[in-house]
Amino acid sequence: MKNSSNISLALWVVITIIFFFSKSHQQIFPPLPIPNPRLIKACIALQAWKLAMTSDPNKFTANWNGPDVCNYTGVYCAAAPDDPLKLTVAGIDLNHANIAGFLPEELGLLKDLALFHLNSNRFYGTIPASVIHLHLLYELDVSNNQFSGPFPCVVFDLPSLKYLDIRFNEFHGDIPKEVFELELDALFLNDNKFDSPLPENLGNSPVSVFVIANNNAGGSIPPSLAKMAGTLEEIVLSNLGLTGCLRQDIGTLKGLKVLDVSFNKLCGPLPESMGELRNLEQLSVAHNKLSGQVPESICSLPNLDNFTYSFNYFSSESSACLRLPAKDDSRNCIPGRPLQRSPEECRYFYTHQSNCGANTCSRS
Repeated sequence: MKNSSNISLALWVVITIIFFFSKSHQQIFPPLPIPNPRLIKACIALQAWKLAMTSDPNKFTANWNGPDVCNYTGVYCAAAPDDPLKLTVAGIDLNHANIAGFLPEELGLLKDLALFHLNSNRFYGTIPASVIHLHLLYELDVSNNQFSGPFPCVVFDLPSLKYLDIRFNEFHGDIPKEVFELELDALFLNDNKFDSPLPENLGNSPVSVFVIANNNAGGSIPPSLAKMAGTLEEIVLSNLGLTGCLRQDIGTLKGLKVLDVSFNKLCGPLPESMGELRNLEQLSVAHNKLSGQVPESICSLPNLDNFTYSFNYFSSESSACLRLPAKDDSRNCIPGRPLQRSPEECRYFYTHQSNCGANTCSRS
């Protein structure tokens, strides 16, 4: 932080000298333009960030020198929303730059920032608390880095945020219920180390895309999921350790195009109501403990191109399922189909299975 303070002091001294010089020599030289304070703050922030970078093998920030921040690689300027005559830093895109380092608190000076994209770098540490000042931030993408710590709760105070992507990091702990009260359109939490069940208020989220695969959530799918009927188009809940069943009211999610609940411990039958998801294009329920018949209504969905239901214990499927463009019914208990489980394995399952689907799922 000492280096960034020196930068701030140096810039202040330069500005003071310019101001004094223009005032005391007005008769000799024309007045100098008034510096843009937004770009001065941006320069302070970006120079502090460059000092916090420990590796830039592709020299992505090689031209991050001097006060002309609008010409820095990956930095995008636009007219300030409250003053169209003033330029300001509106976006930063360092995607796939392979830069290592941390995010300094000075980034909070970029108060007009709307887009902040850091996908596929090697940034570590936490999201600085100063991000709370970025009231115009619309998209925050820090995916595929090495960030750690608990969920970055600073995002709860970003009123303009619509797109949040923190996947492929080392965030851990609880998934806060507050995240599902945000007015987001897309939410990506997958491939972290979260280890709490999905909050009961999951269905309060207005997102159209929700991906939270490859965490240690456990628990069951909250009943409130059905409340997302008006907005949800894609949901990926794979490899979360989910238990319980797929509820009958899943059929209310009429706009759903992608549903993936694979690699969990779900049991019981597939709900007949899933045959009402007429926009569904991709469905994966593979690697669970689902059983019974694969409903013909699902396989007859008009837009379903890919249906994967392998590694379950289904006992029958309709001819409509066999006509799907892409399907995988292997490792089930379906007579006459190739690559099924052994008769002994199927018999053992149906003899010892619990009442997961027989009671709970039929009432939901």
